[in-house]
Amino acid sequence: MKKFLLLTTLISFVVLDAAAQSLESIKTELAINQFKKAKEDIDKAMSNTKFASKAEAYILKTTIYAGLAMDDATKNTPAGDQLTSEAEAAFKKYREMEPAMTLINDPIYQNGPINLYASYYSSGYQNYQTKNWPVSFEKLKKAVEMSDLLISKKVLTMTLDTNVLILAGIAAENNSNKDEAVKYYGRLADNKITGDGFESVYRYLVSYYFGKKDLVSFEKYKALGEELFPKSDYFKYDKIDFAIGLEETFDAKVKAVEEVLATDPNNYKANEILGELIYDTLNSSHEGAVLPSNAAELEKKMIDAFSKSAIAKPGSEIPFLYMGDHNINKAVRVNAAREAHATDMKTRTKPGTMASKEDIAKRDLLDKQYGEALESARDPYEKAAAIFSTKPKSTDKNQDIRDHQQYRKVASYLADVYAYKKIQSKSKPTEMAKYAAEEKKWNDLYDSIK
Repeated sequence: MKKFLLLTTLISFVVLDAAAQSLESIKTELAINQFKKAKEDIDKAMSNTKFASKAEAYILKTTIYAGLAMDDATKNTPAGDQLTSEAEAAFKKYREMEPAMTLINDPIYQNGPINLYASYYSSGYQNYQTKNWPVSFEKLKKAVEMSDLLISKKVLTMTLDTNVLILAGIAAENNSNKDEAVKYYGRLADNKITGDGFESVYRYLVSYYFGKKDLVSFEKYKALGEELFPKSDYFKYDKIDFAIGLEETFDAKVKAVEEVLATDPNNYKANEILGELIYDTLNSSHEGAVLPSNAAELEKKMIDAFSKSAIAKPGSEIPFLYMGDHNINKAVRVNAAREAHATDMKTRTKPGTMASKEDIAKRDLLDKQYGEALESARDPYEKAAAIFSTKPKSTDKNQDIRDHQQYRKVASYLADVYAYKKIQSKSKPTEMAKYAAEEKKWNDLYDSIK
């Protein structure tokens, strides 16, 4: 019995020694670049359970297969992709068996993960060039993972593989993997990588985080972009510009600006832009344009926005001009309806007879609406006129011309407002005289503005 046990022990040592000898033999083949012979031998050796139980066997296989994948005859071919896939599986097994990865710095074995990285990079870049974004992204993502590992183990001496990160980011972006693109772009931006082609990285991050309503990250990357690319206008835009620029429809733009105002309700620019958006919709110059069904609600929102912008920036005539112009436009529309009704009423009413009660009621209602629209224009126009009256001459000649034009317009409309009020108060001499004096004052001002 003792002899049998001794014999079994001796056989075990022989088998273990044979496995070790196989490892060294195949490693020697690698050292003299006999990759094909090494592949044949390791494929046979892997059938030996003792050989396959060693972690070193798997990094050896990784090195052989990854080296063959990068051979000129197989690189960037389906056969090369298959070799790369098997090398990756072997390397994964090696890492599981030896988490410390002590063999990765071996002069021969380190070529395994390096070639694995190079294979994914090279093949992924080939797919990148043909715009095969799904395949390119998957390969470049693996190249990034290998690059990070090699840098962490100091096999690669760089601190950041900018080339593979930018390619992986672009491939992810074009493959609609926005979150993945941000992951790669963010690493580049956080390291303040700059140079040709990198401005788009910061632009993407700014746009992405604004869309996510992450204004902290939005401001962070906008500031980085402005610091690193000071000549670019893109990073000078604020959150209001992005709220408008990134949306296409009126409703979406309004919602985006209101989201900014939810966190910054007194923001001058946001209120001004919101007011202007609604103004352009309620006073559209497009042929055939009709007022939206919620015009009354929008009008209230517009007036509120302009009123807040006026408070936020005292001395600005712009919000008052918009409010005045809006109400004058309303008056013009009502007046057109007044004239149309008067013509229609005259056509339908026989000479010598009274118009119907319904026609008179409609006429009176339109007269009332016309007067209310003019009165609503009066206050903002008077406030705009007060600002213009004390506004210093601009150093910009064109701006000075525009100011004079607006000031004259305001004076002209105020004269019209008071002329109508004068007519409406003809049964009240005191009020009529007061309004006549106001009409003259604004007409005189109009004539004095050159």
